[in-house]
Amino acid sequence: MTKHILPVFIPHVGCPHQCVFCDQKAITGQKAPTGREVERILKEGLRLGKNPQIAFYGGSFTAIPAALQEEYLEAAFPYVQQRQAQGVRVSTRPDCITEEGLALLKKYGVQTIELGAQSMDDEVLRLSGRGHRSEDTLRAARLVQEKGFELILQLMVGLPGDSREKSLRSARAVAALGPQGVRLYPVCVLRGTPLFAMMERGEYTPLTLEEGVEWSADALEVFQEKEIPVIRLGLNPSRELEEQALAGVYHPALGQLVQSRILRRRCEEVLRHAPPGPVTLYYKKGQRSTLQGQKNENLRYFKEHYPDKIVNIEELPQ
Repeated sequence: MTKHILPVFIPHVGCPHQCVFCDQKAITGQKAPTGREVERILKEGLRLGKNPQIAFYGGSFTAIPAALQEEYLEAAFPYVQQRQAQGVRVSTRPDCITEEGLALLKKYGVQTIELGAQSMDDEVLRLSGRGHRSEDTLRAARLVQEKGFELILQLMVGLPGDSREKSLRSARAVAALGPQGVRLYPVCVLRGTPLFAMMERGEYTPLTLEEGVEWSADALEVFQEKEIPVIRLGLNPSRELEEQALAGVYHPALGQLVQSRILRRRCEEVLRHAPPGPVTLYYKKGQRSTLQGQKNENLRYFKEHYPDKIVNIEELPQ
């Protein structure tokens, strides 16, 4: 399901709530474009000729006025009709999905809908200012699938009121909906957000990087078991985001850290049952650095926690 994406950011447009974690201007670095600006963005982006999927990101697309939705979609649809783009995707809130709204999206070539579930725990959603419940996500996801759209779900770990057990239950609930993909975001505290103010008042304790890696690895294993692609893990690194990220889980190579943690867990299953002495751990082609861990972190971990084992790593024979 890998697609080349041509993003159009419409930060905060349509969002009826101020979620505690959100500062879309810091994430996107842009203001909401006009319809004419969308046309310019698409015209320039499509010169690359990669037949992308046009993606409206950043706001709750289906919550903005229908006239503005059409203005954006009308800018994109001619490229779909001319086969210069393979379709359109939008991101939105679960409580902003209606049959009428989906009919409008279908009319203009929308293929994929990303729903910001963020959590499937109602207390976490309440404390995070989401303004919707888990049942809204269940209803919206089913309706999106019934109408023939590709479904992507967004999940966050480490929100106010969250726990490792709750985040794992949320991952399982999201996986049970059978989406075509998931975006997984451990919480990063951005300057100027309500979450930052909560942290300053001592009302919120952000995850450490280590906790974020562990919780994310729990969720990723759930999705891997169900063969659900995780199309993004962590916020997309940028200079602007690095300046805004004050606490929580932010790392430019977070995905590799999490994948490396999962491989460590699988290796530990072998090491725990292996007799003292030499043990060879095999990795698939291209996975050597992931198994070693950044700065050989996993190899040092094995040496410290399994001192009676002499660990060697080799590429799995073809």
